[in-house]
Amino acid sequence: MTNSPIQIDGRWYVLATGAPVQEQPYALKRDALFACFDRQGDIVPWEGTDLGLYAEDTRYLSSLELRLDGARPLHLNTTVRDDGSVLAVELMNPDLQRGDRIAVPKGSVHLLRRKLLLDGACHEQVRLANHGMEPVELTLELRFDADFADLFEVRGTPRRQRGQRLEPRVDDGALVFGYDGVDGRPHATRVRFDGAPSDLEPGLARYRLRLAPAAHVTLQWQIDLLRPGMAVPAALAYDDARRRHEERLEARVGGCRLTSSNPMLDRWLQCSASDLDMLTTALPTGPYPFAGVPWYCTTFGRDGLITAHQCLWLRPELARGVLAFLASTQATARDAATDAEPGKILHEARMSEMALTREVPFARYYGSVDATLLFVVLAAAYWRRSADLAFARALWPHVMAAMQWAAQHGDRDGDGFVEYARQSGDGLIQQGWKDSHDSVFHADGRAAPAPIALCEVQGYAYAARLGAAELAEALDEPQAAANWRAEAEALRAQFQQRFWSERLGLYALALDGAKQRCEVASSNAGHALWAGIAAPEHAARIAARLLEPDLFSGWGVRTLGSGEVRYNPMSYHNGSIWPHDNALVCEGLARYGEADAALALLGAAFDSSLHFDQARLPELFCGFPRRRGEGPTRYPVACSPQAWAAGAAFGMLAGCLGLEFDASQCRVRLRSPRLPAFIDWLRIERLEVAGGRVDMILQRYRDSVGVDITRREGRIEVSVVV
Repeated sequence: MTNSPIQIDGRWYVLATGAPVQEQPYALKRDALFACFDRQGDIVPWEGTDLGLYAEDTRYLSSLELRLDGARPLHLNTTVRDDGSVLAVELMNPDLQRGDRIAVPKGSVHLLRRKLLLDGACHEQVRLANHGMEPVELTLELRFDADFADLFEVRGTPRRQRGQRLEPRVDDGALVFGYDGVDGRPHATRVRFDGAPSDLEPGLARYRLRLAPAAHVTLQWQIDLLRPGMAVPAALAYDDARRRHEERLEARVGGCRLTSSNPMLDRWLQCSASDLDMLTTALPTGPYPFAGVPWYCTTFGRDGLITAHQCLWLRPELARGVLAFLASTQATARDAATDAEPGKILHEARMSEMALTREVPFARYYGSVDATLLFVVLAAAYWRRSADLAFARALWPHVMAAMQWAAQHGDRDGDGFVEYARQSGDGLIQQGWKDSHDSVFHADGRAAPAPIALCEVQGYAYAARLGAAELAEALDEPQAAANWRAEAEALRAQFQQRFWSERLGLYALALDGAKQRCEVASSNAGHALWAGIAAPEHAARIAARLLEPDLFSGWGVRTLGSGEVRYNPMSYHNGSIWPHDNALVCEGLARYGEADAALALLGAAFDSSLHFDQARLPELFCGFPRRRGEGPTRYPVACSPQAWAAGAAFGMLAGCLGLEFDASQCRVRLRSPRLPAFIDWLRIERLEVAGGRVDMILQRYRDSVGVDITRREGRIEVSVVV
């Protein structure tokens, strides 16, 4: 996906006019709401900032500043709770002067500031405690504002027209901000206070406080996002909101749990699991992992499908929710304005004002060449994992429509390959996962003309045909199964002939509209391993090639080799490192028996996690070579958290362990399992298969892994295949 764009010279571009005041905000998300705060817990309205409180791609709060006697408190510490639910900020007063004297010496008053998102509101509590020897008098001031900016506007896309911002007002002891949108929908933000402030005027609340030594006072308020068509949030004190939130968290506990011999690995896994919890949103069709905060806090087809596949062994319910939603939004007619065609699976859906008024084409947009194929791949994988025949039967018409799209609209010229060419006048030019405008090109740097057949997309098409055949067999459609298996083998043979490059020692990036190979060294070739379309005789060479210094930085496989003319380690897709990309390559290497190479990628991702806050791998980072004693270089506008980056750890582990499921036979297989040197043992608890549960401990040996079953419920069979 590309960052929310501005259109320049007929292409989408991410506007970056200067460095943000704070490089990495602190993010919270629950359901449709997300928030980005600075380390003080403030939302400071600097130019170009992405800080704010958002829902459905609209910023409902653009300013929230806490001051003591007009001064910004001194920062002590900021943490996000392990489960990603609460932001806690510790502050202290600076020297507060009255005339020529210091009335309150710095460090006299401690502030503990907590924030929590719940049910359409942001709940905040501030506890002030006097640790000085003298009574103190001070004024705590809160300034609020709401610009109701569209997320695309926040990222730099100019507006043709804005709606009407209403004058802030005080209404029944609350601050109210309003906006009447161009689309005719009203929006409002309301700030309610638990205990009346000393002064309240539009956009401003003041508390005049007097604290004796050792005394404390607690203040709290609730910021309601009054969204069109949504229920008004219930009034809750902060502690009541926190208790309600924790009750919901406890109700969700009980899924598969991983622990290991390495506390730092456990930290990475815990953060990844928490990020998935944070990003997963309950939709009427089931849980769906929204892609990332802040730019992609919505449903993305490709991202949801890959995230669900990474986590399928741990969280099969996520795959079911993703498949159900994407089936419900599958295109049924051709619409060039949204790149929709019958059977095609959604690229993204947005509810913002600019999307609904078509200032941007992404209200319901279908410009992905691969999501439709990945939908079928996940549907088959979910069948293997769950043996849910009723759900497979319900999905079957959607699988058939997806395969029909691949055969007709996907293969535009009838040559057997799936290609893309933009139909929309303002949609995405590149429609694979590397969807920057300049990501597909020839060795001399020339842009590849459409229609374009990407390397990895042919792999997905191969896997989709085999997956559709597997579903057809389960649903007593033997002729359809035989046809798709034959098509898959024909595609595989043709792929070897047209895409393999002896010069590169890899599959080429793509075929252009003239069927000329884009002979560029890229990570895309690793996806061919993941999908199973690669020839076995090429696997060892691909594995060695991906670990050569031009592609492997030491922190992971770059999207593009450093010897290519468009290589830029600071670019979005032409030399950066993406955790999800590396996870797919890692799984592919393990699939073809290249265990050492797979373990190298898992190790590089683990090492990278040690250098990011909370061990949270971001959407991407820069592709500079690893330097001794230094960490990876951050990418300035990467989403963090990001769903498929959070899922990368679980996908890599599943690949290295060779995990395979056959729920119809209650079987779990570990095919040639391996663990890296930094994991002596790995405990898997409450792994559910076909209504049963199993706990196991995996013990690393030099070239193998031992499996000890510690608990079993039901008739689950666990085997190791070497």
